[in-house]
Amino acid sequence: MLDVRRLHMLKTVAARGSIAAAAQSLGLTAGAVSQQLSALRHDVGVDLLRPDGRTVALTEAGRVLLEHADRILAAVDEAESALAAVKGTVGATATLAALPSTVARIVAPALTALGSDHPQLAVTCLVTDQAQLRELTLGTVDVVLGQQYHHLPDTAPRGVEVAPLLDDPLVVVTAAGRGDGRPVALRELATHSLTLPPPTTECGQAVLHACQQAGFTPAARYVTADIAAQLTLARAGLATALVPRTAIDPAAPGILTAPIGDRPILRLLFAATRRTETANPTHTAVVAALRAAARSES
Repeated sequence: MLDVRRLHMLKTVAARGSIAAAAQSLGLTAGAVSQQLSALRHDVGVDLLRPDGRTVALTEAGRVLLEHADRILAAVDEAESALAAVKGTVGATATLAALPSTVARIVAPALTALGSDHPQLAVTCLVTDQAQLRELTLGTVDVVLGQQYHHLPDTAPRGVEVAPLLDDPLVVVTAAGRGDGRPVALRELATHSLTLPPPTTECGQAVLHACQQAGFTPAARYVTADIAAQLTLARAGLATALVPRTAIDPAAPGILTAPIGDRPILRLLFAATRRTETANPTHTAVVAALRAAARSES
């Protein structure tokens, strides 16, 4: 009989590209993962992995087994959700992955509310700039607070349920006293000294796309994905920044924010979970808290 844990290890190795990387994400040693995969190979009687340079790749048999493993693991997740729903109570643990720009005004209020409403629930929060939707399918996290800029295609993988939370516009940030807070036409920024995120980031791509639609290509004086650094440069009067509204403390001194009046740049904040027929009460509670925090920002 196939061991579900070993199937999960095979799926993780296929996603990570190496046994070492899979072991790190699973909190195991590479030797332990190798041992379990060797046992899985013995169970099925055929090689599942082959060397591919410095990584490993699935054999044809490995690809076939992985297709079935996806369905088996999804069924196990479904069963766990159904049992949790029968108990009808929020569990003891959950893992949330969130973007740094969402922590102050959405994640922190949500976790505070969860602590009050469900004191038995301990939420581990992973704050990272890296996209975490794939981690949902690997079971590394339970809920993802992510973003999707409106001009970019939907990239949610199969088996992921996405719940929209908030349309979060980018705002123009300058030093206090450099304006009056009235809406700014995007084209006006063509003459500004700008601090922008790298064009390889989603936000950088969104800004570049919007500016080109407005008739110019932005020339960044400073390039950084660190929003705190962008705000510091703006506060010092060295640059104009374009920053998501919810990433800014409304009481922050020394800066002035203004909306983009003609070509708004919007990111959709969403909560994502693994798709199951029966909602898991714990995951539902986390999403509900994120939704309530986002609603207060609308």
